[in-house]
Amino acid sequence: MLRAYSQNMVKMTVLASGSKGNSTVVSTSRTRILVDVGVSCRELFKRMAAAGEDPHTLDAILITHEHQDHVQGLAVTARKLGIPVYFTEPTHREWMRWMTPRKRMTYADWLAARKAAAEAEATSVNPEMEACEAFEEEKEENAPMALAAAAEKAEPEKRDPCALPGVEYFASGEGFSVGDISVTPFTIPHDAADPVGFVFEAEGVRIGLATDLGYMPPNAKRHLNRCDVLMLESNHDPDMLRDGPYPWSVKQRVMSRVGHLSNLAAAEFLETEYDGGAAYVVLAHLSESNNLPELARVSAERALRGRMNLLANKLLLATQDRPLESIVL
Repeated sequence: MLRAYSQNMVKMTVLASGSKGNSTVVSTSRTRILVDVGVSCRELFKRMAAAGEDPHTLDAILITHEHQDHVQGLAVTARKLGIPVYFTEPTHREWMRWMTPRKRMTYADWLAARKAAAEAEATSVNPEMEACEAFEEEKEENAPMALAAAAEKAEPEKRDPCALPGVEYFASGEGFSVGDISVTPFTIPHDAADPVGFVFEAEGVRIGLATDLGYMPPNAKRHLNRCDVLMLESNHDPDMLRDGPYPWSVKQRVMSRVGHLSNLAAAEFLETEYDGGAAYVVLAHLSESNNLPELARVSAERALRGRMNLLANKLLLATQDRPLESIVL
């Protein structure tokens, strides 16, 4: 059930943003939405308290994609708060696969298991077994009680790790509503099952969120115009990434068209494609290993400097280790 609040407002609070976890609250006077749960439930509650937000007033969780830094605390948080989770169907399916990984057995492990089974079978007829029969009979008499106790003890472990209070599916390009917030999901290029960005609209305010995308496709550019608040990825400095500690395969992934936006790519969008209408531009998902906040800031400021209609706009940087001060419109 949606909860009512007395003060009319639209607010966005970035609780965490970066490679170790991402989570943002978008709210109105009536509805509160949590976008991604990339930190533990305990840490999420701690961040919300620090930002003056009450987690028990949340109405729903929306997931952009299934990578760990966006879903780490999802199951525990949703169950604790008893609120529904909105996914695309492919994202939900991949999240469930991630939550229930299958154990893989190497050929060497299979040989060892087979050898152990053969040895156990060879020693199954043991002269000492006759001396143990009386003891085994006593165990059999007590077996039903023991089994019941064991089952009771094991029951909590049988909980489905993917169990959620409620699941709602949405599709990219098809709008839906949560309370009085209209939500438009749009496809973004990232190496996940069905990743999306979001545009939220309520009370005449439009908020766009786009992180975890390898480049800016036309549909994303279109959705991110006319926003009052724009949260945009500025993940890495290309030179720092190339010279940084990541394995080459990871560097290639980050730089690919299904990876992450660099400072240069974010700045190019802001300079050449963005309409300049936002009161706030928030740079997000900055890499701690391959970026510096000042590099991201300088790139964006240079891009915006020539846009006279952006001079009054405020440029903010979201961080990994603490909530960003709430933006209230």
